[in-house]
Amino acid sequence: MDSNGAFDFPTVPFTLGEARARGLPRHQIRGKGIEGVSYGLYRPADWNFELREAARALCAASPGAWISHVTAARLHGLILPPWLGASNDLHMSKPRSTPEIRRKGIIAHKMLFHSDEVENDEGLFISTRARTWLDLARILPLNDLVCMGDQLIRVPRPEFEDREAPYATLETLRKMVQRHGNLQGIVRAREAMELMRVGADSCPETLMRLAMLDAGLPEPELQLTLWKGPGAPSADAGYRERKIALQYDGAHHRDEMQMHSDRRRDKAFAAAGWTVLVFNEDDYADGFEEAIRRIKQALRRAWIDPSVTSGFASGS
Repeated sequence: MDSNGAFDFPTVPFTLGEARARGLPRHQIRGKGIEGVSYGLYRPADWNFELREAARALCAASPGAWISHVTAARLHGLILPPWLGASNDLHMSKPRSTPEIRRKGIIAHKMLFHSDEVENDEGLFISTRARTWLDLARILPLNDLVCMGDQLIRVPRPEFEDREAPYATLETLRKMVQRHGNLQGIVRAREAMELMRVGADSCPETLMRLAMLDAGLPEPELQLTLWKGPGAPSADAGYRERKIALQYDGAHHRDEMQMHSDRRRDKAFAAAGWTVLVFNEDDYADGFEEAIRRIKQALRRAWIDPSVTSGFASGS
C-alpha cells in the first residue's frame, strides 16, 4: 500500500506471499487487472512475457524446485539449436524424493542432483551451466551438445567479458558425468567431451571443426597465433606446419572497424607466407561443404610445395 492508501499492484508475476508483503490481501487480487496463473501464482493481465521474471516467480511459488533444462539454457545464454532457442516452455526440476510439481504450463522433472549443481541468482534458483549441459545431453544432437560444451570451456577475454575464468573445465565436467552414470543421455555426454576443445569462440567455429573431422582432415590447432607474445595476429584455426590459417567471420565482422581489423590480421598472415582461408555464414548454411573442399585444396598444395613449411621452425 502506498502513502495515499492505494494498493501497490505488482507489474511482474508474483506469489500470494509477495502480494501480502505489499499489503495486498487475497480478495483484492482478482478483478484488479490481475490473472491467476496457477495455485498461489498471479500476473498482471497486461504483462508482456519475460522469461526471467516468469522463472523467478515460479521459484518463489515452488520451494525446493529450480529452473532447469531448456529454460535454464536460455537464461544462461547457452547455445541452442534454432528449434529450441525460441522455446518459452518452462522447465522446473525437483529432487527425486519430493512430490512432483503440478503446475499449469510447467514441464516438470524429478532429478538426482548435488548441491553444487544448482545456484541462487537473486532468488532465481537455476541449474548451473554445467548441469544444464548434462541435462540437455538427452535431447540435443551430438554436434549441438559439443557446441554448448565448447562454449562452457572456452577461455574468456577479460577485456570484452565480465569474467576471467571459463564457466567449466573438461575436468569438472568429467567429474560431474562420473557421478551421474545412469542419467539419460550420459553416453552422448561422454562422446561430446571427447570432441570438445578449448578455443572455439562461436558455434560455427565448432561446427566447422567437426565438419573437418568428419571429412577426415587433420585436427586443426585452435586460436593459432602468428608469433608468440602480445599483439600477435591470431587465426580461429589452422595448420602451423602447412602455414594455413582458417578464419570464420560471422555477422559481427561486418562492422567497419572489425572489417579493418580483419584485413590487417589477414595481411599479416599473408605477408608471412601463409594461406588465409576466410569463411562466413554462407559456408555455415551449406554445412561447410565448400569450406572442406577449399581446405583440402590448400592442404594438397602445401604437401606438394615444400617451401610452404620453410618458416615453421621460427614459428612465422
